[in-house]
Amino acid sequence: MSTDYDVDLFVIGAGSGGVRAARIAAGYGAKVMVAEEYRIGGTCVIRGCVPKKLMVYASRFADAFADSEGFGWTLGSVSFDWGKLVAAKEKEISRLSAIYRTNLEKAGVTLVESRALVEGPHQVRLLAHDRTVSARVILIATGAAPFLGPEVPGRDLAITSNEIFDLPEQPKRILIVGGGYIAVEFAALLRRLGSDVTVALRGDNILRGFDEDVRCCLRDALTGSGIAFKFSDMPRGFEKKGKAIEVTLANGERFAVDQVMLATGRHPNTHGLGLETIGVRLDGVGAVCVDPYSQSSVPSIYAVGDVTNRVALTPVAIREGHAFADTVFGGKPVAVDHAGIPTAVFATPELGTVGLTEAEARLKHAIVDVFKAQFRPLKATLSGSSEKVFMKIVVDGETDRVLGVHIVGDDAGEMAQLLGIAVKLGATKAAFDATVAVHPTSAEELVTLHTRTARYEQVQLDPGEAAALMDEERTP
Repeated sequence: MSTDYDVDLFVIGAGSGGVRAARIAAGYGAKVMVAEEYRIGGTCVIRGCVPKKLMVYASRFADAFADSEGFGWTLGSVSFDWGKLVAAKEKEISRLSAIYRTNLEKAGVTLVESRALVEGPHQVRLLAHDRTVSARVILIATGAAPFLGPEVPGRDLAITSNEIFDLPEQPKRILIVGGGYIAVEFAALLRRLGSDVTVALRGDNILRGFDEDVRCCLRDALTGSGIAFKFSDMPRGFEKKGKAIEVTLANGERFAVDQVMLATGRHPNTHGLGLETIGVRLDGVGAVCVDPYSQSSVPSIYAVGDVTNRVALTPVAIREGHAFADTVFGGKPVAVDHAGIPTAVFATPELGTVGLTEAEARLKHAIVDVFKAQFRPLKATLSGSSEKVFMKIVVDGETDRVLGVHIVGDDAGEMAQLLGIAVKLGATKAAFDATVAVHPTSAEELVTLHTRTARYEQVQLDPGEAAALMDEERTP
């Protein structure tokens, strides 16, 4: 590699994307340095996917205890210890963070625990050490940070998903502001852990950008669990009242809670990095604008992960980091395909999805066939639970190719992962139908769903319908 610089690659941010890029680049013989100002592992490991999923698991035991009686079990009194869960969570993420650190060391990557600023196309300033490092290539992998929404009186009283994991006490009453992934997942898990949960959001439904049927199905299930939704009614102020926080909504309603959590989205974490001053082009929310190979407007500077605002998912950041290293240091140009990415929302019930929504399909294809089913899972027949499973398959009516699959129910995320392979390969509905079912499972409905629910043709769309469908499309 080049000897004109201190390092071949300098990575700012030791999250999933940055760490993968650093390790792969080092494997190609590059001299690599990584700077991280907080904890190794990034949002996913420290304050995102992993600790959240651990809390989701904890919350689902409430249902398991209740369901067990229908299967002959008799349980004594049960109780939940928030402090014990937080401590166990912290132990696990500390273990994972240490693994990330070890993997970097094994790869020969130099880790510097400091905030880093970009001072030039090839210069990075390490604030904790007051020195400048030169690099042939700089990779921005700083992720995203919570967006606090509009400024309202008392906003400083609220927390975000960064703080919720380490609260010393479980909030008995909480207002969650927002209707996306984070808001929905925390609303569901906190409700099952015993908190009174209210969700206030700007829109008239949760999870904008997902298929309309699964949005409604999950909303109704969450409402049935006791979550209070305040649609089209955002807070206009918060005020401290003793140990409580008094919330005032736009409609004038007032009520007291123990905590307010702002979950109004995340914006790319580029503020103060110095990117604009050296000519790196950013979009309206501060994301680094990149080409298909993750290269910015400054040729020596690249970016991967949430900081680019392409698809804000950890596996996507990892794929982008790997592709970057292959392209720049491995001599194998790789552009990540961002279409057909499976994903899950770990609420209870769970949501899993891959491919186009019905709305997206109807805008892009001349004929769209829809297959839907809602049923009571086998477990619920003895548990007495009112839970339902919802499944939807969206098909190109001309080619029979499956365009999208959307599920609400137990293990929907696991199903979405496997369905992602089929959809990526271009499987047809006929191939689904020809697959023998695994019985008894909920997933077997995916291959026994033969009766078409609806067929749509583009000629049926008037301008109003097209506009309504466009509004449902997933935002970038």
